[in-house]
Amino acid sequence: MKKDFLNALINIGFVAAGTLILSFAVAVFILPYNLVVGGMSGLALILHRLVPSEILTLDVWIALLTWATFFLGLLVLGKAFAGKTLIATILYPIGISLFSKLTSPTLWGGFFLLRPAQSALIPAALFGGLLIGAGCALTFRGGGSTGGSDIIAFSICKYFKRLRSSHVLFAVDAVTILLGMAVLQDFTLSLLGILSAFLSALVVDKLFLGASRAFIAQIVSQKQDAINQAVITRLHRTTTLLPAKGGYSGEEKTLLQISFPLREYAALLSILKETDPDAFVTILRAHEINGEGWTK
Repeated sequence: MKKDFLNALINIGFVAAGTLILSFAVAVFILPYNLVVGGMSGLALILHRLVPSEILTLDVWIALLTWATFFLGLLVLGKAFAGKTLIATILYPIGISLFSKLTSPTLWGGFFLLRPAQSALIPAALFGGLLIGAGCALTFRGGGSTGGSDIIAFSICKYFKRLRSSHVLFAVDAVTILLGMAVLQDFTLSLLGILSAFLSALVVDKLFLGASRAFIAQIVSQKQDAINQAVITRLHRTTTLLPAKGGYSGEEKTLLQISFPLREYAALLSILKETDPDAFVTILRAHEINGEGWTK
């Protein structure tokens, strides 16, 4: 029980840290330079330009959009998914509001303002993309979600099951960037926004995803039946039981094999810690998985 609580706290810490890094990157490097990189920050920049208002500032737009997509996820995707985005939904708008104050020219002599102004866009795009990727990777590591355009993509995929969520997510962000090009009418900003978005995706790949979003776990345990049942009931994943033999001991064993996506990584580790902390586990990245429940 104590280990479960500690594991939950660690995951919450990852999600909170990732969300704060994400909000810092957006507030300091993205919003001040009007870089449309997709997501809620991109939509906020577009709406702020289309609906100029002293009340509806950028941080207010981001808060409204973040909570709107949260409730969309709650209605369409259910409580379980909404729960994974709750921490980010609370912390992200707060972080944006707080970190935006760092870009004030009166704070520490404008320490966080990039200079010279004419060349500030390039480091803003580079460091913004790198930190956004790092923040997202930490959030995913904790089993959470950054919400926003993820929720829009997953909601679309729920009704159009032939679509892959990764493709829809790319399309949502691409449409946001194209809208930014049309509304802001600045080709340089658009190109730098695309560069920043590409860098953030690359960092997430390198830090967490690797070459694939799918994984294969091979488990040898004395409590294989309990692990098998927990995977089926909690993750709703099918398993494969393979006969195996210990090379040293010569004992007959059973190898439990599970294919699972990124979003279930932390949940599977939690099941293993709860059921059999002494289980021998090997987790491999899958280059590709085809079949029912995966790519057709």
